[in-house]
Amino acid sequence: MIYFEGPLLALETSCDETSAAIIRGRRVCSNAVASQIALHGKWGGVVPEAAARAHVEALVPTIREALDEANVTLQDLRAIAVTNRPGLIGALSVGLTAAKAMAHGLGVPLLGVHHLEGHLCSPLALESEIPFPHVCLIVSGGHTELVLVKALGDYTIVGETRDDAAGEAFDKGARLLGLGYPGGYAIQQAAVGGNPSRYPLPKGLSGDTIDFSFSGLKTAVLRLTEKQGVSLDIQDAAASLQEAITSVLVERAIRACRQLDASALTLVGGVAANLALREKFTLASKREGIQFFTPPLSLCTDNAAMIGLAASWRLARGESHDGSLDAYPNADLAAGA
Repeated sequence: MIYFEGPLLALETSCDETSAAIIRGRRVCSNAVASQIALHGKWGGVVPEAAARAHVEALVPTIREALDEANVTLQDLRAIAVTNRPGLIGALSVGLTAAKAMAHGLGVPLLGVHHLEGHLCSPLALESEIPFPHVCLIVSGGHTELVLVKALGDYTIVGETRDDAAGEAFDKGARLLGLGYPGGYAIQQAAVGGNPSRYPLPKGLSGDTIDFSFSGLKTAVLRLTEKQGVSLDIQDAAASLQEAITSVLVERAIRACRQLDASALTLVGGVAANLALREKFTLASKREGIQFFTPPLSLCTDNAAMIGLAASWRLARGESHDGSLDAYPNADLAAGA
């Protein structure tokens, strides 16, 4: 696979992280992120209008930070990549408008990138060569999908959640346990030293499936808090919730590898930063003889480096978009560019 030597500037503003990165080939030269966690924490979740305003305020300083860290000037840039789908339409529009203006002003190619393809390509930052085909588990606040990756750009969704995403289950569970936002990290911290078997919680769908369901788990946590009241052991409850989510993710992903005869597995997305999940995947993959790859923690949550990595190979084969490029709140990963 050939990659774009750049340097290219990538922008990510699909939800609540403002990010800019400089990429050369598969090398991440910088990856600046301005988080909105403190802003949205007081509401317990992302408020779209507030997210868009925060992107407007943070984007230029974040771009400057990425350029400075990589020791690159605007005039050095050879392409601009930006997340244009899917996501919050107001948030996406901030990054897309800036990217189009910069590409036009500098006279360089512009490329719109699917947010989930960014996650899927995040392991390209690793020095290891990931074999094809492989199975990728994309797991975040809004997505839980198992994808058969036959090659870069050739994706088939083979398993997905039938209701809520795993990250949503973490967030809702954390709120019910009074642990705050974002839920995944709050649950991980609270679960340290807890007994994951203390409170049995449902794992959703039964049988030989590679789909997921987390709505019943959220209801079960609500019933648990109502039944136990002040006697509920928060540490054990957090550990039990984390166990219920992570165990089913590992179980279904390994099953997908078996069913599809895939010898490699990647784990990407915001929930991939969960340390218990990473450890479970490492052990299960080793036991099954499956090669396992997951990006560094900094490339799990929303970031522009992953967008640049997804753009790098597409730009290298001559792909680009013109000024009519638009933003889309929904987009099928398997549909391609």
